[in-house]
Amino acid sequence: MKQTLLTFLCACAVLAAYAQSDLNYRRNSLATMLVFHPEDEFGEEIYKAFDSLPIPDKYDDHTIEGARVIDNSSIWGVQRKDSGYYKATYGHQLTAAELNKNALFTEKLLNEAEMAKQMVAKWFGLTGNSVEDATFNTELIQSRGQYNASDVDVAVAMQTTRGVASLSDAGEELLNNTFVLVNDITYVTAEQEAEAAKIAMGVIGGIFDALTGGKSGQQVAQAAGKIADSFTGFKVKTHSYLYQLDWNDSIAAIFYQFHYTDKPDPAKVQAFMEDKTTYRLKYVAHEYEFDKKSVLKGKYSRTELVRTICARSMDKNIVALAKQYEDFKVKTPVFSVLTNERGKIEGYAAKIGMKEGISETSKFQVVQRIQDPETGKTTYKYIATVKPKKGHIWDNRYNAALEEADGATLPYTTFTKTAGGEILPGMLLIEGKYRKITE
Repeated sequence: MKQTLLTFLCACAVLAAYAQSDLNYRRNSLATMLVFHPEDEFGEEIYKAFDSLPIPDKYDDHTIEGARVIDNSSIWGVQRKDSGYYKATYGHQLTAAELNKNALFTEKLLNEAEMAKQMVAKWFGLTGNSVEDATFNTELIQSRGQYNASDVDVAVAMQTTRGVASLSDAGEELLNNTFVLVNDITYVTAEQEAEAAKIAMGVIGGIFDALTGGKSGQQVAQAAGKIADSFTGFKVKTHSYLYQLDWNDSIAAIFYQFHYTDKPDPAKVQAFMEDKTTYRLKYVAHEYEFDKKSVLKGKYSRTELVRTICARSMDKNIVALAKQYEDFKVKTPVFSVLTNERGKIEGYAAKIGMKEGISETSKFQVVQRIQDPETGKTTYKYIATVKPKKGHIWDNRYNAALEEADGATLPYTTFTKTAGGEILPGMLLIEGKYRKITE
């Protein structure tokens, strides 16, 4: 059955207005997804916690409406004997082989659901009630990339060398840095640990990890043993799988020549809809997080406790993936230069903190983004090296203020320069070394 444009657009997110921040910079774009395990006692609660969490604010939200959840109960053929994903169970860690099978199966599932094509459609503002009146535009690319309208006007750009370079720059800086994060979370409770010690049996689930499977309709199974409402000792083990939109000059050429149109052109739009091979997501990295000693202070309701633990666990994996995979690195602008009453520089403020994994041992490069006026291409120039100032690291983790955690009342993290030249507001902080820096 051919996929209609209306059905396709219903699967795509409605494009929200892009809010300009005080300091504009190019964020990576991110969609997050969950594998829902309705068979787990607390699967429904973890699903609700996930659904209530926003995309981390250091990424642009590229969520596709209707593509947030994979229902594990509807998946067949991943495991050898049973349906669904390989799941971590209490007392059993996923093996490397099981992790790889889960990761590659999710890649297959995402591509069969044409997730990459939907992400491209969102980038290029595909709108219309039918193939006959549908059009694309570059408004989102213009706003997220801070391009002038003429820089990314496809019809004009394709006629000039500079225009083609600008489109290539937008592809490298924006489309190529579009990601899907699929999370698989397993929960463990103190009661489960105690029960296991008594009768040598494990009870847990898995969660967070892939793509749309629809509504379950299945009743959540009851785990062995009753778990107290206090949720004392509730911990999560989170496996996160990262996928990247595959975008390069060859793919861009196909899109601009055969699919893009800013005026009604049914043939081109239909060709885009029927293309099953050009637009793909590729698996790039995996990360695992589990904190055996995690203890939350303060008074939480059961729902808020699950939400807080899931949020912090996912944030830790995002930090680890950013360190592991170059293209996923977070860029953060210098918010202000801090001076004393004499005008002497005492540090530099940036609105990142413990949520982004900052500690006293963290090191950041300060870079300046430069766009060539002749070619439109973006380059990054090294300016300086900075480190967080002891006692001035912002605790911006989810609900840190509720716990009255140290640093939760700070408005930013303060950095001090260890090497390099003059640092100005709007320059970008990037943790570690950034390979795209030019001398």
